[in-house]
Amino acid sequence: MACSQNGVDHNNTTGTLLTNSHNKSKWVKLNVGGQYFVTTTTTLCKYQKSFLYRLCQENPELNSDKDETGAFLIDRDPTYFGPILNYLRHGKLVMNKDLAEEGVLEEAEFYNLAELIRLVKDRIRERDRVNVQPHSKHVYRVIQCLEDELTHTVSAMSDGWKFEQLISVGSSYSYGIDQAEFLCVVSKELSNSCTGVPTEQTNKAKLMQEQGSRFI
Repeated sequence: MACSQNGVDHNNTTGTLLTNSHNKSKWVKLNVGGQYFVTTTTTLCKYQKSFLYRLCQENPELNSDKDETGAFLIDRDPTYFGPILNYLRHGKLVMNKDLAEEGVLEEAEFYNLAELIRLVKDRIRERDRVNVQPHSKHVYRVIQCLEDELTHTVSAMSDGWKFEQLISVGSSYSYGIDQAEFLCVVSKELSNSCTGVPTEQTNKAKLMQEQGSRFI
């Protein structure tokens, strides 16, 4: 939990580590990117391969600097340190909904917390799975009509159908009138979850388009 510098009892923080008489752990103050956090060595030392475990050992090879209050200086983004500290305390991934999982993952990798890295990656995969929209595809229909039916056919299209191509297929004699005959190709975008026009009809429309393009 974050704690402002003014919220720390400096009379009881000579250096960084203080004895806790109840659990024989020691209190540790961390200065992460200018924001103070207070926790215990028990919390920080749960994972021996982590950066924070080595920090508590005051390993001279780590060369950890301290600020004027005795807090360990860590040059990282404090925004994402809260979930790191909560994980060390509870063993669970706890983070505000407005935090980016990628930011927590970056910090988990820096602090070398293997299990937390796995938890964050699992959450990212689940988030991406939920957010993925179903892929869409185009389906086609072929409408056969006479010349005097064209206007009505095109204007009557609805529910997302749109005109694609008009293919002349000759003429037809009806009621004593010789009229030009056309195939009107229309299309519609459907998601994979929708049941659209049968594949056979779709393939037929595409074939008609290819044949019709020869006459354009």
